[in-house]
Amino acid sequence: MAGRAVPAPGALLCALLCATAAATGGGPGDNPAPGAFGHVYRGAVNISSERVYAFAYRSEPGQVDAVRVYVNSSSENLQYPVLFVVRQQKGVLSWQVPLIFRGLYQRTYNYQEVSRTLCPSEPTPETRPSEQIIFVDVASMAPFNIAYELLVTRLENFQLETNKAFNFTASPSQPQYFLYKFPPDVDSVIINVVSEAAYPCSVVSVQDIVCPVYDLDHNVEFNGVYQSMTKQAAITVQRKDFPGEQFFVVFVIKPEDYACGGSVPSSIHGNVNRTWNLQRTKNLQVTILPSIKKSVYVQAMFFSFLSFLSFYLGSVVVAFVHYIRVQRKASAGRLSPEHGSGMMTSSHPISASTPEGSSYGAIDESSSSGARQLSSLERRAPAGSDTDSSVEEESDFDTMPEIESDKNIIRTKVFLYLSDLSRKDRRIVSKKYKIYFWNIITIAVFYALPVIQLVITYQTVVNVTGNQDICYYNFLCAHPLGVLSAFNNILSNVGHMMLGFLFLLIVLRRDILHRRAMEMKDIYTLDYGIPKHFGLFYAMGIALMMEGVLSACYHVCPNYSNFQFDTSFMYMIAGLCMLKLYQTRHPDINASAYSAYASFAVVISLAVLGVVFGKNDMWFWLIFSLIHILGSLALSTQIYYMGRFKIGECYMGIFRRAVMVLYTDCIQQCSRPMYMDRMVLLIVGNLVNWSFAIFGLVYRPRDFASYILGIFICNLLLYLAFYIIMKLRSSERLLPIPMFCIVATAVVWAAALYFFFQTLSSWEETPAESREKNRPCILLGFFDDHDVWHFLSAAALFFSFLVLLTLDDDLDTVRRDKIPVF
Repeated sequence: MAGRAVPAPGALLCALLCATAAATGGGPGDNPAPGAFGHVYRGAVNISSERVYAFAYRSEPGQVDAVRVYVNSSSENLQYPVLFVVRQQKGVLSWQVPLIFRGLYQRTYNYQEVSRTLCPSEPTPETRPSEQIIFVDVASMAPFNIAYELLVTRLENFQLETNKAFNFTASPSQPQYFLYKFPPDVDSVIINVVSEAAYPCSVVSVQDIVCPVYDLDHNVEFNGVYQSMTKQAAITVQRKDFPGEQFFVVFVIKPEDYACGGSVPSSIHGNVNRTWNLQRTKNLQVTILPSIKKSVYVQAMFFSFLSFLSFYLGSVVVAFVHYIRVQRKASAGRLSPEHGSGMMTSSHPISASTPEGSSYGAIDESSSSGARQLSSLERRAPAGSDTDSSVEEESDFDTMPEIESDKNIIRTKVFLYLSDLSRKDRRIVSKKYKIYFWNIITIAVFYALPVIQLVITYQTVVNVTGNQDICYYNFLCAHPLGVLSAFNNILSNVGHMMLGFLFLLIVLRRDILHRRAMEMKDIYTLDYGIPKHFGLFYAMGIALMMEGVLSACYHVCPNYSNFQFDTSFMYMIAGLCMLKLYQTRHPDINASAYSAYASFAVVISLAVLGVVFGKNDMWFWLIFSLIHILGSLALSTQIYYMGRFKIGECYMGIFRRAVMVLYTDCIQQCSRPMYMDRMVLLIVGNLVNWSFAIFGLVYRPRDFASYILGIFICNLLLYLAFYIIMKLRSSERLLPIPMFCIVATAVVWAAALYFFFQTLSSWEETPAESREKNRPCILLGFFDDHDVWHFLSAAALFFSFLVLLTLDDDLDTVRRDKIPVF
């Protein structure tokens, strides 16, 4: 029992009961028998005989009195149950024995032992004790006698205390609930419930102080806030949500475990009605802990913003130091080509007589045989001009048809240099890459608006219904603010937005300096170094900001249905980084924005289909693995031939060409591949992608979205490693800034991934199973492991972008016909 018997009230209450019985008169059912708390009453009832017991007690001023009624009947006759009705001063509570619960597929479970806590009497403002009476009616419509047992007790441990654990037992027919009052200095508490056993499945509910209290499986969801539970549950409760500054904590055991991820035991399959009371008992421990104060919210917000504002300060310092160095070089007469101060003079390696109409990748005719053959084809508009003509607006690509035929000659050379692949007019190519920027802004707006609307709806449903099983939070570290249930998970995404905006500012600075150099006809800007196109960098900055926005939207209510919000722009970031890395040495043949974003759309669609169908459907994994392998082969062929292989009328032509190359070069004569470096990269890349495809086909991972993201990240890391290795093989240098960014990227990514794999919840499981993974906060008492992942991943992505931005700064004084393509 949940309490101890209290001595019977005094002679005054006994006299009152006797007077009531004498006044009413009649049969045995009409005369309430005086009852004593803690005493077991046994009897029998039938259609012509019922029993009424009266329990009187004295309530002290300011005291909350709770009474618990235990009943039992050996009868399993569902046609003639024993009916129990408890009448109080302000309410009536009734139930039957056997008590019937319904489970999945209309299974029924009958319980012959039932105990219920009566709605406690409210404290009265009176200064003297008040007298209370409870009537318990026992009746049945059976034509024969049915035996019963009755026990009524007063609960002494009904009110929970702060920071004090309380242990108790509950079952489906014997639910429990307790009272908690907020201390004067506490505005928010966390109700932490634990159990050593995962099953039986249970429900924890927080309800206002109103009667009746909903404490059965079929009605516990009617009122308040609730969540299912296996081994652990946690609910944050704020004082402002309860005007009376007190609430009930209700514990209900479910008759079946399917809601918590368990299966129905084989012994109870079917429609057989049996008693499961002894098998469905659960030991629970509840502890109510004070939550954080408002000052912690302020500290967390200051920490978040100041941490990333330090990146702004660091960028300003680096820019200032860079400016000082440039000024010193300018005063010494050694000008940096990037800053637009190197005018065309005869002292430069390329003569000032270089044709003004040359393309931005052109070099002197004596510098390379490729340039000598094509010099007559390279007469274009002035390279330094960024003005757009009406002709250029009609076409973002080649305007000279003879260039197309010449591409086959250039791009099939065994040794390619950057001048061979940077022959298009700079204005046309720049416009081509600016499309990436404008398209991603359009995509972001159209994608984000419905996402924001949807997550607001999710949060509203959670707040209105009180169903905390909808969202998969880390409930041990979910700090509400306003209508948001987990403000800390949203605040931690501020880094993506702030660092994305900072990256845009850094790119804008470089873009402005580059434009100034072009206007001044700086020879190094025109003919030296990697051609500067900033459209993809702008797109990467926007993508980083949108990743923060959509990750915050996802964490408003993380669940199975909206996980793609958190990953969509991750795919785009990884894809844009690979495109930018490829574009660096292949500026003329990179993918168009339309085809790139169309590919991202296909990937996102596959991710959604994988989440829906990829759990157990073998056919989906077969189709996806086939698409993955064929897509890898097709892309490899395009890369190997520098985009000069046309599929033609037959869509299988590209694969036939790949088979022919393998046969002639590897089987027929085992000759060395024409493009050895590219072949090595593509072989390793295909092995990695085929391994992913086989792994997915064999193991069928449940988290399909993360599986695809892993494919993107592995390909990006593979290509970046290949690029850096080839750069060092080509006797190129890594300057201090890109070297620092590479080291910082590796260190921060390693730390970020450590926190990423500290799983705190999982929408792949039931909400109750997910809560078993919940952990307390680890940073400032406000942020959990996943929040730290947000902080570190934002910094890691920022450093990764800086690597791509600064990686080839050492080539700014190297002629383009000396920069190899790989």
